[in-house]
Formats: sequence, structure tokens, C-alpha cells
Amino acid sequence: MKSSELKIRVYVVDDDAVLLSAIVQAFELENFDVTPISEAKRLLAEIDEHFAAVIVTDVRMPKMDGITFFKAIKKIDPEIPVIFLTGHADAPMVLSTLHEGAFDFFSKPVDTEHLLATTRRAIDTRRLVLENRELKARAKKVLAGSELIGDSPIMEQLRSTIHQIAKSEVDVLLEGETSTGKNLVAHMLHQLSERASNNFVAVNCSALPERMAESELFGAIQNLKSNDRSGGVGKIEQSHKGTLFLDEIDSLPLNIQGQLVPVLESRKMLGMSVTGGKKLSLRVIASTSKDLLMAVEQGEFRADLYYLLSTVRLRLPPLRNRRDDIPLLFAHFVSLATQKFSKKIPKMNLVTQQRLIEYEWPGNVRELKNYADSIVLGIEDQNVINIVEQLTLPDRVEKFEANTIRSALEQSSGDVRSTIKQLGIPRKTFYDKVTRHKININKYRKQVD
Repeated sequence: MKSSELKIRVYVVDDDAVLLSAIVQAFELENFDVTPISEAKRLLAEIDEHFAAVIVTDVRMPKMDGITFFKAIKKIDPEIPVIFLTGHADAPMVLSTLHEGAFDFFSKPVDTEHLLATTRRAIDTRRLVLENRELKARAKKVLAGSELIGDSPIMEQLRSTIHQIAKSEVDVLLEGETSTGKNLVAHMLHQLSERASNNFVAVNCSALPERMAESELFGAIQNLKSNDRSGGVGKIEQSHKGTLFLDEIDSLPLNIQGQLVPVLESRKMLGMSVTGGKKLSLRVIASTSKDLLMAVEQGEFRADLYYLLSTVRLRLPPLRNRRDDIPLLFAHFVSLATQKFSKKIPKMNLVTQQRLIEYEWPGNVRELKNYADSIVLGIEDQNVINIVEQLTLPDRVEKFEANTIRSALEQSSGDVRSTIKQLGIPRKTFYDKVTRHKININKYRKQVD
């Protein structure tokens, strides 16, 4: 939900008809959405936690005075901004309410310009509170059906595909930049499969020393002369009847890739393994943040292993290509951080919102989570601030255009005709923009093969 979409009303409460009319007129001249109320009790019945308004109220009123009215509001929703209008004699009493959460107060006669400026701040505050609550509600709804947060079309399609292929026995290659959720998707594919009650064995190939890779994956090697067995059961055998997740498989040395090929082809433990010849029932999920086809062409990855693993290819989009999900993810991470650090949820200002929208987030989900932690701890990321502040209007337009094209390509799986139709631009214009923004269309083709 964008800030401009949520309309916040101003209710002015005063039993003095002349003063009420004058204040309401001042708000109307500045195009505020304003409603006069002569009795506080009448308005109280309309207030709930979804109340999209701020309140400007007098103190001395019959039936229900301003202080009583304020305390009743705080019991319903303590984050509704209340601004007091007071006579000189009421000032000490109203000052005490500031400690209880009153937004501000003005002595009569009222400085209209100051009141208008303060009310604008109160409107921004209320809007942010309601938007953050909406984001949390959306996050809770999304999380109820999946751990993969996001309600953009790209993420809805991804979740649908995961459910579609999870129960099959087919191997899957997860592609995507660092920290786009490949590990999470691998776990989801396992948990939604018929193998969920058996082992999910994850191997971080990038953290596997070459000298240990063979024994780690294939297990103990039997010395025929001494009948000695060094090591234990390898990761491949541990995943029997379950799922083997080879994370960052592009990091495996070529010689280990060569040993992996016949095992995956035959689903048998081969060679000098203690359990050599044992049949295996396992599903293989591999992940990579590199273009494996390019790695094959450059001799850095075996072609036979690539084709074994890529029966189904599933591409996970970077954050910049699903920007509508960023506020939702951020709200979720803020909620987690408040629990982790035992902090209160901070008030999100407009600068933070702008940063979420305009920053590229090259570190994807992990970087966004770290930023949420820093906000909860009250630590500003100066690097992000500088990057955002340096963007000129043309820069912002360029980034928006490039991100929109990338998002459309993601949604159409790289289908140019569908992308052009979605963007509503001529074919030549599309290719001109793709060239200018250095967008590789092939990266988006066939999310699932």
C-alpha cells in the first residue's frame, strides 16, 4: 500500500460552534479532509483500531471533556494522534497528557499555521501506523500458507510451481542470485514431498574443502590390504529415502563432479565405498548463483552433471524484480528483530519507506533482514543513506524503468511478446530500452523447463 493511497481524515471536536467553524474552514482551505464534531461521545462510537483519522479536540466540553475523551481513545488504540486545543488555565493539565501519548497541544487563540503543520505530521504518523499494521496482517496471511513471503505475481507463480513439482520424484536445479531464498525453497520442496518424514541432507559445496569433499559426499573408503575403514557414511548415503540438497554446486571441484555423475545416474554407491553397490532412493536438489551453462562452455562445470541436475530448473527472482514484496518482507523482519532484541517496534518514517523503494538491495533478502535489524536497534546504515540521497530524479526514473522491464520479463519467463504486451510499448522501443539498461533476456527464459 502506497502512502498516497490511504486517505487520513481530520476530526475537529469542539462545542463552541464559532471556533469550530473557523478551524474547520482553515483546514478546508488547505484541502484537508475535515469533519466537524460538536460532541466527543458521538465520535467515540466510531473509533476502532482501523480508524483512519487524527483528532483535534478542545478540553472543556459538556457531557465528555477532552481529557476523558483522550483516555477513552487510548484504550481503543493508543496510536491514534490526538491534538488538544486549550485555554490558558487548562495548559498544566494537558501537559501531563503528553507523557501519556498526546500528540501535541495548542493554547487559544490558536496559531493556525502551526496547527496545520502539526496536523500534517500527525496524518503522516497515522498513515504509517496503519500501513505497517496492514503489512503485518498481509505477512501473517502469507506465512499461514507458506514460508516464502511475498504476494507479488512472481511469488504467487513460484509458490504454485513449488507445490506442483514437490510431490514428483524429479530432480530440481534452483537458480538465482545470492540470498534469494534457494535454501528455503529446497526445504519447502522436501517438506511438501512424500519424503518429508525422511532425512533432508544439505551440503554446502562452497564450504567443502577439496581434500575432504570425496569422503564427505561418498563416505568411508575401505583399504583392501588392512580391511581398514576410514571415515563414516557419506552425505549421499545419509539422504537415502530422503532429499540431498547440493547448495552452490558450482563450487564442487571437477574431479568430484566426475565422481558424482555415475552415482546420480545409477542411484548406486560405486567405487571403493564401504557400501559400494548399495541402491539409493533419493531426490537431488541443487542450487547455483551462477549461469551453469556458461560455466559448462568455459570448462568450469561438467555438461553431463548439468543435464542430470536440470530436469527442472526453477529461477528465484531478486528483490529488485519484486519490489512490491519489499515492504511486506521488511515488516516481517522488523517483527522478528523486535522479538530477537527485546525492542519495541520503531516508528517507520517516510525516509525509510523511500529507501526501501529506491535502493537496489544487491544482497537481496539477507541484506534487507540486516537493514531491518539495524532499524530496530536504532543504527542507520550510512552507506544505504548515501546511495539513496545521491540519486537524481533522472536516475530514479531510469532505475524504475529498468526494474519494471526486469519484473515484466520475470513474470513472462522471458517471453518477449508477452512482456511487450504487458509494458504497452512498441517492439523497437522495448529492445532499445533492454540494450540501454544492459538487460540479458536469456536470463529470464524458462523459469521451469
